[in-house]
Amino acid sequence: MPGRSSSGGRSTGSPPPPEAGGPQWNAAERLLVELPELELLGILQGASNYTFLAQLGPHEPAGLLAVYKPARGESPLWDFEAGTLYQREVAAYRLSKVLGWPRIPPTVVRDQAPHGVGAMQLYVEADRRHFLSEQAHQRDAWRRIALFDVITNNADRKSGHCLFDAQDRIWVIDHGLTFHSDPKLRTVIWDFSGEPLPPELCADLERALIDLEKGTLADELAELLRPGEVRVLKRRLRGVLDPTWRFPEPTSAWSVPWPPV
Repeated sequence: MPGRSSSGGRSTGSPPPPEAGGPQWNAAERLLVELPELELLGILQGASNYTFLAQLGPHEPAGLLAVYKPARGESPLWDFEAGTLYQREVAAYRLSKVLGWPRIPPTVVRDQAPHGVGAMQLYVEADRRHFLSEQAHQRDAWRRIALFDVITNNADRKSGHCLFDAQDRIWVIDHGLTFHSDPKLRTVIWDFSGEPLPPELCADLERALIDLEKGTLADELAELLRPGEVRVLKRRLRGVLDPTWRFPEPTSAWSVPWPPV
């Protein structure tokens, strides 16, 4: 997405996001919710919904950069309930924290903001690389992202939603069109079609399913998604854990979002 790249010559001075999980991410979440000063620096171009680059403070050395997606800025869609996309962004982040992958920047619901309640996500300073330019590398990371999109029923995984930071880490963003109870998977990442679930990911999925059944994740997603969407999410998790499960195949041209980047 334009506006997430550092190649335009604008230096933000923002520190790199912390490695996935752990106390640093919890601290980042608190800052995104609680920092009292919030200035909108501009609109990020190329987004389907109103998406703002924001600076939060006070925070040394020059404020904390974040991406703000207000509920009232969401474009109407026929298949996703209005005003829920920001909640889906947060739900995807909460699920990724339990799984341990993929790497999604800390994302929270923020009530106090210039355009009302919305998602506030830590800004990632990224270069111009994306999935289609780098799909031959870091195959394990792409496999996890593809699996996450199956689990969350991601209807809009474009190549440009995969960012690379200065440490060569892959971050994935834009999860507003997820968790629908009807099949909606649309992605550019079909490289693993027909492959079985890697055995090393079973424990992560089992942990997420248990947490979704009776843990903290159950409480968190109950506040962000419809009950029916949570039920179908559990069904998808159980499905990928079935020994006969395979990564899905694209069914038509509709299976790839347009534009792909």
